[in-house]
Amino acid sequence: MQQFTVTGMHCAACSASVEKAVKKVPGVESCAVSLLTNSMGIEGTAAPDAIIVRSASMLDMELPASLQSIARAGAGTNNIPIDACTQAGVCVLNTPGANANAVCEMVLAAMLLSCRDIVGGIEWARGLKGQGDGIEKAVEKGKKAFVGPELRGKTLGVIGLGAIGVLVANAAVALGMNVVGYDPMISVEHAWKLSQRVKHENSLDELFAACDFITVHVPMNDKTRGMIGRRALSLCKKGVRILNYARGGLVDEAALLEALADGRVAAYVTDFPSDALLGAKGVICTPHLGASTPESEENCAAQTRDFLESGIIHNSVNLPAVDVAPVSKPRLFCIHENVPNVLGSITSAVAGFGLNISDLVNRSRGNIAVSVVDLDDVPKEKQSALIEAVEKLAGMKRVRLLGV
Repeated sequence: MQQFTVTGMHCAACSASVEKAVKKVPGVESCAVSLLTNSMGIEGTAAPDAIIVRSASMLDMELPASLQSIARAGAGTNNIPIDACTQAGVCVLNTPGANANAVCEMVLAAMLLSCRDIVGGIEWARGLKGQGDGIEKAVEKGKKAFVGPELRGKTLGVIGLGAIGVLVANAAVALGMNVVGYDPMISVEHAWKLSQRVKHENSLDELFAACDFITVHVPMNDKTRGMIGRRALSLCKKGVRILNYARGGLVDEAALLEALADGRVAAYVTDFPSDALLGAKGVICTPHLGASTPESEENCAAQTRDFLESGIIHNSVNLPAVDVAPVSKPRLFCIHENVPNVLGSITSAVAGFGLNISDLVNRSRGNIAVSVVDLDDVPKEKQSALIEAVEKLAGMKRVRLLGV
């Protein structure tokens, strides 16, 4: 039996609805859904139309013939075989912004954890069990070991002002912090959303020198790997607190541990534990929880649903954007090579079945193209033959008939 995690269920009626719907899928022989464990077990030969993946590597995975789409619950797609998917006509989606609020909330929690030693205080308080009436006196005597500064009035530096960085910056402003940001590539969309109270720094050096807290929200590549290293840390205020909920490799761990040891860095909170970091004084590691919320997964699933049901493509990394209305009549959806005469061949094939085209959209991206052909009607007896005829056209990679 294959096991799956199901999020968003709130009552027995929810789990019953999921179970009923899944049992209708061709190839599913049995389905059992547990509200208690948010899990679902399936037996049968059903193959996936879509896969939603977070961090698991799919690079060596054999793509099922049934697979139409892979959606990454996040922005990075280096765990997905993009070229192989394109050749197979599989749409690869990422979901920038889908998990932005989830990560933002974790960063705010990380800032609070980095100030007062909340984690250490909790563990210390647990050790008081059994002291009875002596607990109150012990608490008053021992609490001074866990004190720390407030956020209000402190300066936060936000490196990277994308979907997550903008939310973090705005939330910090609302908490009474002074916020400076650095992002030479900020988009117009994100610039409009950014609070006017966020100061823009012209260089990372200026940001490092000005801030009590620094949080990083950039992708990992050759330019950003180890960007917070010895040089950057040497520019920071003494006692700076650093938060990393983007990628582990953005911070040079050896340099960071040195800076923690000499007091340059007061705390490091990260979502990416490593053997070197675990147990180190001043380091708090969370187990990659940044985007782990039902809401972020549901946001990702909605984008996948739009593609599967209507052929709408937003945030694809290998196919062109296709902004069409939700399907309301038969829709021929084709992924094909971006070469001459393919579109004409599709319309000729449709005409050969005596079908009328009501609307047509064609979009391309490099060597790949997508054609969406809305039809007035496709009699049931012609549907399979139409798909087979279009699949045989030169350059065709994937054909689906939606809305029937």
